[in-house]
Amino acid sequence: MFDRITFDPGVMGGRACIRGMRITVALVVNLVANGMTVDEIVREYPDLAPDDIRQALSYASALANDEIRLFTRPAA
Repeated sequence: MFDRITFDPGVMGGRACIRGMRITVALVVNLVANGMTVDEIVREYPDLAPDDIRQALSYASALANDEIRLFTRPAA
């Protein structure tokens, strides 16, 4: 599903990166959150493709959709 998102302990400490590069998903999401367009990001980071940016956003969205369930009583 997320074939452009990679995890490698030797690259950026194992953080979610784009295609094994030293460009993290967090960086891409931050750039979009601060108003950069896909075209602007690709111009600034020419190793990225528009599909990389879309997949980074989709990955972040999937993480944000995780549900947190609080325990009502202590675990035994």
